[in-house]
Amino acid sequence: MTIEIKKNADELVLEITGRLDTITAPALDKTINENLGEIKCLILDFKNLEYISSAGLRVLLSTQKKLQQKGTMKIKNVREEVMEVFEITGFVDILTVE
Repeated sequence: MTIEIKKNADELVLEITGRLDTITAPALDKTINENLGEIKCLILDFKNLEYISSAGLRVLLSTQKKLQQKGTMKIKNVREEVMEVFEITGFVDILTVE
């Protein structure tokens, strides 16, 4: 997995490429925590995310809870394979997916 970071004032965009699983989820969690600071809007661009496991879903849920108090989290460009996981797990109702 690779993470491309783009900051613009109080907005943070993370472009995720590859697989978000048990091995890579801690790296995403660390990247988010290190860059969250004064961020009010977090955008996760999943156009190149091929797979997400329960470990990846935990990171998303944890991040969503952190941002509820100070801003928003949006997930964009979700591929069909990942959207299917969101739908099966009910995360499509919890997260803001555009």
